[in-house]
Amino acid sequence: MPAESNTDFEELLAVLDLKATRDDVFVGSHPSKTPLRTFGGQLMAQAFVAASRTVAAHLPPGALSVHFINGGDPARDIEFRVHRLRDERRFANRRVDAIQGDTLVATAMVSYLSGGRGLEHGVAAPAVPDPETLPRVREVLKGYEEVVPNFVNAPHPIEWRYTNDPAWVMRDKGGRLDHNRVWMKADGVLPEDPVLHAALMVYSSDTTVLDSIITTHGLSWGFDRIFAASANHTLWLHRPVRFDDWVLYATSSPVAADSRGLGAGHFFDRAGQLLATVTQEGVLKYFPNANR
Repeated sequence: MPAESNTDFEELLAVLDLKATRDDVFVGSHPSKTPLRTFGGQLMAQAFVAASRTVAAHLPPGALSVHFINGGDPARDIEFRVHRLRDERRFANRRVDAIQGDTLVATAMVSYLSGGRGLEHGVAAPAVPDPETLPRVREVLKGYEEVVPNFVNAPHPIEWRYTNDPAWVMRDKGGRLDHNRVWMKADGVLPEDPVLHAALMVYSSDTTVLDSIITTHGLSWGFDRIFAASANHTLWLHRPVRFDDWVLYATSSPVAADSRGLGAGHFFDRAGQLLATVTQEGVLKYFPNANR
């Protein structure tokens, strides 16, 4: 029997299929399921696609750095204005301003580099179970629908397989966890377009990166009163990625202070090669419950 299609995945591909309205200006929409503010991963992936559509195909992406300035309105399209800062044979740089009306929502800096052969090393991937041996995320959400309804009702275009208890299960067991490791891949057929494979990794890099901040303290979304918002996000792409195969997203939090927390992580392929490195700073407010 053919695999069941994932409408969330199909909508994500449609959202990343930006419309060019004039030179170096693109417009992106939102999926039908949206939070109160534009999801940061969506915004970053769209900005990345906009920049990449103005760069020669032989130049692979090197880094993406985004500052979130204002919350995006999911009821309105976003205009992505690409500024060509540099174009050389082996280098390119772009700035992308994401705008709704007169409001600057975010600014992204994207670099491209064809470096050629050189020294190579990388941190080792953690030892974790194979993704095929782990339950799908919908299974670990069973029984927690009223605890984390926003997560249950959010789009799920990416298939997740947690190698550890997710935050809500960990919290229910009274545990703590100083790291988070999740297998991820596209939950559908992904076109043979390196830009889209990388864009889905950019999108996914915003999904679990802040979890270790709260699980380090034995907390969880839903169980505890926590407000979190992304402030800035940087991703360095070390090697090409195939996001139609499993990649491991391993994250932790080196510091939390002054109501800000830092999440950091790495993407690895199934062979253990380091594909990308991520850091994200989030504004995070915790309001302790009186009965806890």
